[in-house]
Parts: sequence; structure tokens; C-alpha cells
Amino acid sequence: PRCCSTSNSAGNWCATRADASQQAERDLRRSPARGYERRATIIRNACPMKRDTPSEPGTLGGTLGQQRVITMEPGHAVIEYEVGQHMCHSGGVAQGGFVAGWIDAAMAHAIIAEVGFDRVPMTLELKVSYFAPAMPGLVRAEGWAEQRGGSTWFMEGRLIDAADKVLAKASSTIRLIDAKRVAAKVAAG
Repeated sequence: PRCCSTSNSAGNWCATRADASQQAERDLRRSPARGYERRATIIRNACPMKRDTPSEPGTLGGTLGQQRVITMEPGHAVIEYEVGQHMCHSGGVAQGGFVAGWIDAAMAHAIIAEVGFDRVPMTLELKVSYFAPAMPGLVRAEGWAEQRGGSTWFMEGRLIDAADKVLAKASSTIRLIDAKRVAAKVAAG
């Protein structure tokens, strides 16, 4: 299954798909196997992650301040985040873990857009180089595939501010694991 960029005439995917995606996120927290199953079904019909609205509070996207997925194509994704004051330390600078998380999420979205939810991208190694501080406001994380393998992918990404200044760059080695296997391990505790 591949993620598509199906949208309605306004350029947004329909509320029904948005509701289904949010339900899948809730299911994933309650029952990993059911959540992965629902997400795999949704992605076959349309891209549930390509949305123009902020992520629901209490989800990973909500914690990271995800505002919208700008681009989600096979091997490439761009996500917009809101850097909140609660994410900052000394002098209003975003904590580096958020920067790493934003770029890592964009790289994962790029993979999911290509392989769907039947396989889960697991970060094996992540290297981030910080060039400038991320301050409160909007930033964009971009992730793309440098080299695809069967189960191991090499990804790159960057974080850009509203003025298109590169704040950080990252490279990552990601292993794809069968979603049912992951769900079984989570269920087993």
C-alpha cells in the first residue's frame, strides 16, 4: 500500500478520513494491533496523515506541536510544527530533543508514504547537527530517502524556520519492522 495525495476540491482530505485517522490514533493507544490494522486500512484508501489541521492533543503529533502535513509523498515529507514556549529552555530556545523529534517524524512520514502502515519505521541511529536555535513560532521539518533497502533505509532531513533558514540537519538509519510483530510485542508487554 502506498499513501496517496487524494484531496477534495478545497485541497483538504475529507472530515470522514480525518475522523477515521483520529480514531486510529486512539485505537493505537488502547490496542496496538487494532490501531495498526485500522491505519493500514485507511492508508489504502487515502493518506490519513496528510491534513491541514493541528494534531489532536494527547497524540504524538499534538505533543510535538504538529500543525499540518504539507507534503507526504513516497520518500519525501514536509511537516509544519508550532514551537511553543513550553518546549523552550534558556532564552526561549526550543530544546534539542524537540528539534530531533520533528526531523525524525518527517523522515518517518516519508517512509510511511511509500510503504504504508504494514511496516513500522524504527530509528536505529539519528545524528543531528544544530546550526541555529529554533525559537517560538512555525518551523518546517523535511525528510527524504537517500537510499532505500529492503528493511533498512537511509534518510536525511532538515528543520527550517519561517524565513527558510536551515536550523538543523539530520541523517538517520531506519529499520522497517512488520507492524503485526510490533503490535504483538506491545500487547505482550
